Amino acid sequence: MSAKLGCSHTAADLAHDTYLRILARGTTPEPDQSRRFLTQIAKGLMVDHYRRRRIETTYLETLSHLPEPMAPSPEEQALTIEALVEIDALLHGLPDKPRRAFLMCRLDGLSYPEIANSLGVSVSSVEKYIAKALLVCHQAVHEPQP
Repeated sequence: MSAKLGCSHTAADLAHDTYLRILARGTTPEPDQSRRFLTQIAKGLMVDHYRRRRIETTYLETLSHLPEPMAPSPEEQALTIEALVEIDALLHGLPDKPRRAFLMCRLDGLSYPEIANSLGVSVSSVEKYIAKALLVCHQAVHEPQP
């Protein structure tokens, strides 16, 4: 894992997090499945790590274009990055078309007919996709997380 990440400290952190995930589950895999199970968890954590790094880099690059007096404090930056990571995870939990429709609507400002044309679906489908995405967002904000 260290070779893939390019940093032995990050690799050690992800290995630690892998074992924490197993402990948090309360069950251990069968001995003949343990290596595959550990590898699967570690790969998932590595994907999360790269996704977080991409989000953080993009956010900080965007901030670099702001005039210095408008830049948020380091604490605000950390909170914003955490929120962006949570939103990203939430959106990646959606199927492809609802996620893309939601992003086209909210980020690109496209109309439902434009989204329908882009995705090759009906306007009615776009309405359902957006409703599904909004419901997931609403649940994330208003329902307790496990």
